[in-house]
Amino acid sequence: MGCCLSTSSRSTDDAGSSSCLEIGLCGQKKGRRTFSDHVVSLQKLTSLPNRIFSNGKSRSSCIFTQQGRKGVNQDAMIVWEDFVSEDAIFCGVFDGHGPYGHLVARKVRDALPIKLLSFLDSSESRRSKASFKKEIKPESGEAENDFSAEEEMSTMWREAFMKAYKAMDKELKSHANLDCFCSGSTSVTIVKQGSNLFMGNIGDSRAIMGSKDSNDSMVAIQLTVDLKPDLPREAERIKKCKGRVFALEDEPEVPRVWLPYDDAPGLAMARAFGDFCLKEYGVISIPEFTHRLLTDKDQFIVLASDGIWDVLSNEEVVEIVSSAPNRSSAARVIVESAAREWKHKYPTSKMDDCAVVCLFLDGKINSEESDCDEQCYSSATIQNNNNLSNPVESDEGQKSEPSLRRNYTVRSSEEIEKCVGGESVDVEDGTSTAEDQNWLALEGVTRVNSLVQLPRFSEEKPNS
Repeated sequence: MGCCLSTSSRSTDDAGSSSCLEIGLCGQKKGRRTFSDHVVSLQKLTSLPNRIFSNGKSRSSCIFTQQGRKGVNQDAMIVWEDFVSEDAIFCGVFDGHGPYGHLVARKVRDALPIKLLSFLDSSESRRSKASFKKEIKPESGEAENDFSAEEEMSTMWREAFMKAYKAMDKELKSHANLDCFCSGSTSVTIVKQGSNLFMGNIGDSRAIMGSKDSNDSMVAIQLTVDLKPDLPREAERIKKCKGRVFALEDEPEVPRVWLPYDDAPGLAMARAFGDFCLKEYGVISIPEFTHRLLTDKDQFIVLASDGIWDVLSNEEVVEIVSSAPNRSSAARVIVESAAREWKHKYPTSKMDDCAVVCLFLDGKINSEESDCDEQCYSSATIQNNNNLSNPVESDEGQKSEPSLRRNYTVRSSEEIEKCVGGESVDVEDGTSTAEDQNWLALEGVTRVNSLVQLPRFSEEKPNS
């Protein structure tokens, strides 16, 4: 069980895995788009307009990443404007871990949004047919207002998020050239569509929001839960699946997930893409899904990897964005502030990679700034630079850097589902409860490796 390092065969029965890779939306016409509008291959993603994944800014956001002192930068990020419609935007931050975590994070960055689009399109098609049947058969009576439009939209996005995350993990498992046995990635993703905010996350990357209170003062609101192995329902699921949860003696504050008969790998999060050595033992890739209605008081959203949250609190990040010299520099200023804090608070620790996305909810990056002040990078603009500086950016992961090992900080929180026969959950579950909110790690600092060591390639119980 779980003893193969990489699978050579690709999945053929995963509709999302095959069709999603060849579908994208990038048209400019108004209103909702369909997949027949614009069809592109995954290899052409870098030429799509309104999609950025390297340091720069878009119409309503800025993004910035900086490599830490632990090897290759394993963080990835993306902003995709005009995602489903002209009022929709997708944002994501992905923090890889393990020998090939950098490749996993980039793969998820590129493929997950497209899978989300694919399943959303499929869900809408089914609902349109169902609505048509209800219209021609009014006798069914109660079908008319079973759900409000808002509830129906939330249900549709929840289903799309759940299926997209499941398909993404399935694709990673069957990828011929990317070994995800002991490598994986976190994921915090949001879609803002009008005043609706849809969020899905696994692992310890976090999203927060800066909002004004009744006194017109800025406050920090944590939007996602850090998913850690010691959260009650997370620990219960892992133990039910024969995994073990405990902390090492020299870091009692860091709970980890271990194989049943081997003190490895010691993963410091309860959910992640990849990490297939632990998928039969309670680690899952099912996202926590949340739907929130935005108000005029809400100003901006920050998504970041744990390299930021390990040294800066939610309130500090909100203050940094609010006082940044201009909006287009906000993400960079957060990373620079985190870098200073790493040196000041933990001079003997190696700084972690940092990735930040700042989305301004009024849809404007300082309009008074000239374009030459800070260049607006599109995917096409940075394509050549990435090809030169990042040889591992290839989808197939054939050109990996010689530096395969990396340390990373970690945190997490809360659970969603049961593990049944080594498999997890159902798309209906994915919301947080009040009980879990008590376990939010808002201010804690953890400077630990996400993995302690790679497991031995035998799952057999040692002879006593």
